[in-house]
Amino acid sequence: MTGKDFMIAALEEISRFIIEHEGALNRLDNAIGDGDHGTNMARASRMMLKLLPELIETREDMGEILHQVGMGCISEVGGSAGPLFGTFYLRAGMYNRGKTVMEPADWVNSFKAGAVGVSQLGMSSEGEKTMLDALFPAGRAMNEALEAGKSLREILAAGAEAARGGVEYTKTIQASKGRAAYIGERSLGHQDPGATTIMLMIQAMHKAAVDMNVE
Repeated sequence: MTGKDFMIAALEEISRFIIEHEGALNRLDNAIGDGDHGTNMARASRMMLKLLPELIETREDMGEILHQVGMGCISEVGGSAGPLFGTFYLRAGMYNRGKTVMEPADWVNSFKAGAVGVSQLGMSSEGEKTMLDALFPAGRAMNEALEAGKSLREILAAGAEAARGGVEYTKTIQASKGRAAYIGERSLGHQDPGATTIMLMIQAMHKAAVDMNVE
């Protein structure tokens, strides 16, 4: 069971990971998109780091914390990334509305709810070279770890590894959604920046769980 302290630590770690990889994400996006994915996600991350101290002081509801982060992504981030990542957090927030603590199952179900929200908003699915190619495999791996009775730390490790596999998979397929779809076969061989961001997010959450010795 985890409370607000882990939620905030995980969001802070996610923000730092993304800011650290801003240039790398831009380079990935430059190959198949507009070249600003890293900039947009880093903007969201800096917004989040400014927002979190206020949330620590004023919010106990885990769902409300995630809701505020999602709304911040939508209002601050350009392109398609803002609505998509914002929706991920909003759907996770809806699942946790009214909760002040979260069980491992809550984290897994929040992740799955967020992934479904992204799929619905983008009218997309796996295999189209998008963030979903990391989101859905990670969700399945996390659910399998949960059903096996693993700790949250182990659940997040399984999710991070599955997301990494999803990122590698995006190199092998042609984009059929998003900006990358316009370049057709030239998108082959390049990894999707959105999927890479999902991988970084789960890696960051796992690091926070390890650092805090979360079970």
